[in-house]
Amino acid sequence: MKNILYFMVVLLLVSCRNNDTNNGKLKIVTTTTMITDMLENIGGDKVAVEGLMGSGVDPHLYKASEGDVSKLYNADIIFYSGLHLEGKLVDVFEKMASQGKNTIAISDALDKSTLIGSEYFASSYDPHIWFDVDYWSQMTVYVTEKLTENDPENAAYYVENRDTYLEKIKELKKELIAKIDELPQEKRILVTAHDAFNYFGRRFGFNVVGLQGISTATEAGVQDVQRITQFIIDNKVKAVFIESSVPRRTVEALQAAVQAQNHEISIGGELYSDALGSAGTDEGTYIGMYKHNVKTIVNALK
Repeated sequence: MKNILYFMVVLLLVSCRNNDTNNGKLKIVTTTTMITDMLENIGGDKVAVEGLMGSGVDPHLYKASEGDVSKLYNADIIFYSGLHLEGKLVDVFEKMASQGKNTIAISDALDKSTLIGSEYFASSYDPHIWFDVDYWSQMTVYVTEKLTENDPENAAYYVENRDTYLEKIKELKKELIAKIDELPQEKRILVTAHDAFNYFGRRFGFNVVGLQGISTATEAGVQDVQRITQFIIDNKVKAVFIESSVPRRTVEALQAAVQAQNHEISIGGELYSDALGSAGTDEGTYIGMYKHNVKTIVNALK
């Protein structure tokens, strides 16, 4: 309730500051870096995209600032992931939708019966859906439909960009499979800071174990460290991985616990989970992020 009241006050403050500086382009606000990258690929120079979250930002814990609320209010369309990934923004999105604002959860593109269940989210689903490349293609199609509905004049342009992007995702999937095939099935065990990679594991045949739960709001305890330490030793796992949007201390504590049991374990590298890398780098794109992750995982485990 407090967050909603805050939102309403800020909404009144910014209501008279809606300056059109986008030269007639469709004004779009996105939440996560993955969605920002998708919209930039599809929308091209016909849209002005503003992302709320940057590199290394954890969407599970993100809270809207006054500046964010201003951006949201002035947007023509708001694209967010949904499934309670942006847990602390849910109240804001629901309030805006009730006032007629065009808020779109890209997860609405998916058949919910195919999603991985989770008791940690109010949606009852694991929200890390971008790690299924086929889901990402489906969501690309859905987002394009929403853009063309809101800007039919540029529909052909969006569809052309969509098709180009879908072809890149198709090629990405082939490249990922070829790289993963270097790793024997018995070595496909992925231990990370939090449980963000279940869709990746299901798609590419990995046993995935997270030190924290699916939400980073869930802290890892001593029993979690002990349980996964034994799992690593039993399965002769060679490496564990830190994540760019999660503090590395829990993984370092796990490494120390494993080594205390006379089992050698390395930190295999940093993976991008809930956010892309820095803007302007390969890892700052969805495709570059996925290539980096798979190369890092395979090279550390094989």
